[in-house]
Amino acid sequence: MTALATSVRRDSLVIGLIGAAHFMSHFFQLALAPIFPLLKDEFDVSWTALGGITAVFYAVSGVCQALVGVWCDRYGAARMLYMGLALLALSIAAAGVVPYFWMLYPLAALAGMGNSVFHPADLSILSTRVSHGRLGRAYSVHGLSGTLGYATSPVVIGTMAFTIGWRPALIVAGVLGLVSLAMISRFDEALGGRDKQAGSAREDHAYGALIRQPRIVSGFVFFALAAMAGIGFQSFGVPALISINQVPLAVAATGLTVYLLAQASGIFAGGWIVDWTRRHDLVAITGMGLAAATMAVVGVSSLPFTSVLVLIAFSGFSAGTVGPARDMLIRAAAPEGATGKVFGFVYSGLDIGSCVGPLWFGWLMDHDAPRLVFAAIAVTLVLTLPMVITVRRSAKAVPAPAD
Repeated sequence: MTALATSVRRDSLVIGLIGAAHFMSHFFQLALAPIFPLLKDEFDVSWTALGGITAVFYAVSGVCQALVGVWCDRYGAARMLYMGLALLALSIAAAGVVPYFWMLYPLAALAGMGNSVFHPADLSILSTRVSHGRLGRAYSVHGLSGTLGYATSPVVIGTMAFTIGWRPALIVAGVLGLVSLAMISRFDEALGGRDKQAGSAREDHAYGALIRQPRIVSGFVFFALAAMAGIGFQSFGVPALISINQVPLAVAATGLTVYLLAQASGIFAGGWIVDWTRRHDLVAITGMGLAAATMAVVGVSSLPFTSVLVLIAFSGFSAGTVGPARDMLIRAAAPEGATGKVFGFVYSGLDIGSCVGPLWFGWLMDHDAPRLVFAAIAVTLVLTLPMVITVRRSAKAVPAPAD
């Protein structure tokens, strides 16, 4: 086997394993949202209370993620990955047996702790174990697998909830997570888990000084704003579409699936784009700008639902193209030896935004303002644009793409 073939095979294995782990993490992130209407009826709670579950999940995940980034650099990312997937799967399974609504909150906190590992661990492994010439596509597969997890979760959880009940559905989902953990951990060596240097001391960076740098702060804010917009649509886009377009739940839910599948296609395309251009900032600005404009049209128009689906799909695709470019910009901003720290801190912005977003969008729904949900999403996406510019201007130069 030639050196090139060996390199391709090694990279493909690592990318596939990390993609599988990221798929499961995103699958679990949306495990409860599709059954919010069922939980609302069973426990007689408000939309805001349901949004609070998501808020707790992402608040804990965000707080823990920055710390996990440090641990990934210090002790090895593969170990963090295994522990996170186990905790996340067990927490979701336990949610299927709770007798009282309040018990979902501590379980959401435990699940958030498990979720906190994936971005710093995944991206640290990809950045150190995949050839640079394939890194854009590796980030693309990583983002694509997560989006597919989002897209799959409502269908799988919703179908099981309808067929066998929401409690057994969550238990089965948790078991699937544990099975995936067993399969991924079999390839520990490929992920660097057996590398004696994985836990060795690396170049030490003063953490406080590192995260105060403008490019790192801007990256954090970008992720927080993007997450607010994304979680707003994922959590309350369906009830907002029901209210605006007067369609049944099953029909409105196709809007979420269409958005996520289109976003996955955008991520795939974005991976190839960033491996062939250095102007990752232009890719990000264009994608976010188009996604914002399209969401604004959805909110203010009275178009037929089929036309709304087309707009939602275009918005999802545009937002998806941003993912790989965004990760390449952050990687370029990270000092050598601090990849885990930087990705951990910056990606914690996703969790902070995902924590705040459900409360805000749930409040809009409780006040019968479904059109403002889409308007707020559009404004939030527009606010990400200056953050991209700041990261680009202050980040170190990105090496030329390799064939």
